[in-house]
Amino acid sequence: MQILSKIPLIDLKAQYQSLKEEINAHLLEVIEEASFVHGPKVKVFEDAFAQYHGLPHCIGVNSGTDALFLSLKALGLKPGDEVITVAYTFFATAEAVLQAGGRVKFVDVDANRFTLNPQQLEEAITPKTVGIIPVHLYGMPADMDPILEIARRHNLWVLEDACQAHGATYKGKKVGTFGVASAFSFYPSKNLGAYGDGGAILTNDDELAKKLRMLRDHGQKSRYEFEMLGYNSRLDSLQAAVLSVKLPYLDLWNEKRRKVAEWYGEVLKGIPQVVTPKTFSDSVPVYHLYVILVENRDKLAEYLGSQGIATAIHYKTPLHWQTPFKNLRHTPLPVSESLSQKILSLPMYPELSKDQVEYIGEKIQSFYHQR
Repeated sequence: MQILSKIPLIDLKAQYQSLKEEINAHLLEVIEEASFVHGPKVKVFEDAFAQYHGLPHCIGVNSGTDALFLSLKALGLKPGDEVITVAYTFFATAEAVLQAGGRVKFVDVDANRFTLNPQQLEEAITPKTVGIIPVHLYGMPADMDPILEIARRHNLWVLEDACQAHGATYKGKKVGTFGVASAFSFYPSKNLGAYGDGGAILTNDDELAKKLRMLRDHGQKSRYEFEMLGYNSRLDSLQAAVLSVKLPYLDLWNEKRRKVAEWYGEVLKGIPQVVTPKTFSDSVPVYHLYVILVENRDKLAEYLGSQGIATAIHYKTPLHWQTPFKNLRHTPLPVSESLSQKILSLPMYPELSKDQVEYIGEKIQSFYHQR
């Protein structure tokens, strides 16, 4: 099979072309109104995103990282407080804990879900533990029921890192609706992406929402009336306009991603050196990334690149091996360490065609047959 053009990891231009007129009109409206900060488009999107999840509060902020950080500050994280999360995730998950003044306690991930392993959670709890951050990695929901049950028994809060899981469900309920709050990122490559940085926090806690709205805007209770020290972390009106246009398409795009994942499963199932993502009856993933576990990962990536197929590694170094966390005492995390040596992300976006997926499968098959 011959593919004439290169296959990117994600094709943001294709998505823009399908919505060009609608997006341009909304952006022009913001520009003509000159309502760039705290404009009406922000409120429109916040209301729509909250309604999509069936929650009363959405607080737009300037990134997924700030969504985590501000949530931790609003929850009252203090120096010495310990937060349990995974080492196999993007850096911001644990970075936010340190930036907010807390300490990180890492546990390993489940070998099949790639999310927090509940079986290791309870033994990691100490008298200093105040909360848990499960990460819905790659768009796969974490196993929330046992996590929530352990949190209840120990009087711990749960803050969901849903930055890669817009629209994913666990036992029929959208992720981001289980904990006291949840953090979302709208980085351009996300399933629901802005045209720059953006983020949001969801919660059903009225007092927490009130505090978060002040924290994101310098601690302002009302115009020039400051109740606390806060931060400058507002969602721009231009980004909110883009997100408002895209949100109604999110479920359709996620369904197309699941179809692409199904195609991948078909073309890769006969290759013994490749392990494809597992699915679970309790979850509906959204495949923010399509990751496989492979032998001879770096050579395969190099070969696919030579064939016009973009790949990436999410993530090559688990957090407990990263410099800012090396001084912390950790138990071994064998699953995280093993994943980091074998994981490879293949192209994944709603516009990816079956022919392109078959071409990628053919090249992977060819690589292993040559060895």
